[in-house]
Amino acid sequence: MRIPAVLSAFLFLLVAWRGALDARADELVEVAPRRADARSGASGDASPLLGFLARPSGPGRFPAVILLHGCIGFTQHEPITAATLKAWGYVALALDSLGGTNRCGGDAGLGAAAAMRDAEAARRYLAARRFVVGDRIALMGWSMGGTTALVAVEGSGAASAERTGFRGIVAYYPDCGASTGVLMAPALILIGERDDWASATACRKLAAHESDIGVTRDAANGMPIDLVVYPDATHGFDYRLPSLRYQGHFVQHDERASQDAEARARAFLRRVLGEQPSSPDP
Repeated sequence: MRIPAVLSAFLFLLVAWRGALDARADELVEVAPRRADARSGASGDASPLLGFLARPSGPGRFPAVILLHGCIGFTQHEPITAATLKAWGYVALALDSLGGTNRCGGDAGLGAAAAMRDAEAARRYLAARRFVVGDRIALMGWSMGGTTALVAVEGSGAASAERTGFRGIVAYYPDCGASTGVLMAPALILIGERDDWASATACRKLAAHESDIGVTRDAANGMPIDLVVYPDATHGFDYRLPSLRYQGHFVQHDERASQDAEARARAFLRRVLGEQPSSPDP
């Protein structure tokens, strides 16, 4: 199997940096024989769907969280977050849906469509593992991945029946205008007021189930949506990077917003998944 260089390099750096990862429980895994095709949204990419799996030590079956990266692709941000989730008591599976490519140049929608298929493949993969509680799986995504998480739990559309196996989602700065608001699982949305890539205004309308351009919403349909807007935060506020402009958008780390978002995400996951493992299989 050919492992994308960017993924293997980041995993190597992560292990070297942290030094404490359990080699038995933290590994690169093949989630599915093929990734969904980001060019057309259909299955058929020749490359396997790979992921970084982090698993808490100890006996029992654990709830799980699937991590969905943004249009920039898999970076060290995802396995670092997976290690944090592991410390909280969750199995974490960070997907590499783009196989080392970048979809920020205007076709992120195709990448999101493919990532949604990959998320469902990851859910099936985790549900089949003996150390995972198969009905306690959530999604967490950033930017394109956050949009994917929203759409993955929508109750509208022909394929909605197979996309309701998630107990909840955490979406960092998603495209809220892409959602109908008819969600079949609780959602936490975290976004910055100064985000010039995703719209905090669109997320306010989504959380209030207000109609927006191209979408009609009804407050009587769907699960409640928790929304937190950070006044001074931009897109990518939780990425530990120097301030920069990327694809014409401003990205800046905000430590206060990042820490608050992490605490809110942990509380949300505790509410929808719990943190305690179930009894070991007999």
